[in-house]
Amino acid sequence: MAVKEFGKEWTRKDALKSAWLFFMHFVILMLITAALLWGNRLSKLGEIMKEHGADYLYSMFCSLLLVVIMYFYFLFENRTMLLSGRNIALLFTILDFYVVLTYVIGYQFDIYARPVALVALLIYVLVGRREAIFMTIVASLFMFIVDTFAGPNAIAATECYSSLIISFSAGMIAIFFAARSRTRFHIVLIGILIVFPIDLIILLLELSTLIKGGYSLTGEANNFYRIVTQMGYGLFGGVMSTVIFIALLPLFERIFNCLTVYRLRELTSSDAKILRKLKQQAPGTYNHSMMVSQLAEASAAAIGENVDYARAAALYHDVGKLHYPEHFTENQGEYNLHDELTPELSADIIRSHAKDGYSLIKAHHLPEFLADIAIQHHGTMPIRYFYAKALKMTDGELNIEDFSYMGPKPQTKLAAIVMIADASEAAVRAVNARTPEETEKAIRGVIEERMDLEQFAECDITMADLTKIRQALVNTLTGVHHHRIKYPNIKYKRTESGTKGENV
Repeated sequence: MAVKEFGKEWTRKDALKSAWLFFMHFVILMLITAALLWGNRLSKLGEIMKEHGADYLYSMFCSLLLVVIMYFYFLFENRTMLLSGRNIALLFTILDFYVVLTYVIGYQFDIYARPVALVALLIYVLVGRREAIFMTIVASLFMFIVDTFAGPNAIAATECYSSLIISFSAGMIAIFFAARSRTRFHIVLIGILIVFPIDLIILLLELSTLIKGGYSLTGEANNFYRIVTQMGYGLFGGVMSTVIFIALLPLFERIFNCLTVYRLRELTSSDAKILRKLKQQAPGTYNHSMMVSQLAEASAAAIGENVDYARAAALYHDVGKLHYPEHFTENQGEYNLHDELTPELSADIIRSHAKDGYSLIKAHHLPEFLADIAIQHHGTMPIRYFYAKALKMTDGELNIEDFSYMGPKPQTKLAAIVMIADASEAAVRAVNARTPEETEKAIRGVIEERMDLEQFAECDITMADLTKIRQALVNTLTGVHHHRIKYPNIKYKRTESGTKGENV
């Protein structure tokens, strides 16, 4: 039995495959943990297992329980994460790296020097907020298990508990404040911010020791000096969380092809490789895409969709025209190459840009949703100009599918937004609309035509959404094509008494 989940089929085979991947990654995690705990004491492994075997078995069971809970969380809350082995690998790679890093820093330096907010920041930026909150809890509990049942390496119980609270609280604070961060500098400020709760927890934990040891500033066993040192380690851990995050993020973005707000800005910059090529080789298409990006951004904001994703998708929706830029009107001069071609061949060239855009985006390893929208933004719409031209040249019946885009139809609201914005920009330009009434009429015609041809049948866009999109497009395009007064022709000339002008 198959269940449709976000446009993809979820089957029992998918469930078994994802469960197997979780188990394999759990085994890898256990091997990494074992290597950290026993790596330098393999010769005494028998003695260690005899003395601490029960603790290790218990910690392994607790770890397995955490992984099982992880699986069921994503099964019920975000099943799309389980549909891709790459997504599962992303989660466990972050967890594995965190375990290694925190173990080495905790046992080689100090337990409070750990980059406690690293998992929270990476998962938040690469996956999402809810997943970051959940994985922060998992990572904190897993390290608590390791710290408590690490056998000969086990640390003091009070430090285990404080480390658990620090990891959880610092991660949560980092997630809450990361929602407003838009630059890497803001992320560094988050690292400084989480130092305060970390050091406060350390101070309160060690307060009893401070009171018992007095306030003496001298002596080998100076408690005050110890607390200051521990708080210094807390400062190091908080700041290093963000420093390591900034260093690792580009690597994770590339390896797992994740789209973050930082990578998104790089992709939408005019210096981005494909956009720079589009600007040079197809300037008309580039300017059209820039205009569509403004329309898509306004439309997405109107219905609560991600405006950054909408803008990026609109900028890349026509990159397939790079294959034959001179065959598209916006890049032509007075001469039209299609005058020498049959309507059928012209239609093939025009409609191929959707598939070419998909292939080009995939070849450059850009985010998949950009490729999906590039191939979906015309759906299965007929290419009216060449279909009408063919009708005039034949007396027989024509198959309209030979003059239509190959699809698929828009699968998401963002794809529908780009479809409407793309067609609306062209329609308003074609009729030279200047008033809100003329603009509204042209956009309404675009939307109604696509509704009549069932272009929105495969996405979850509603009539209310379409109304809001139409209003946003009218407001934006009216602002772009606003009336300007006609400037009078005046000729200026300089005289000894000053500059004077006269009507020409």
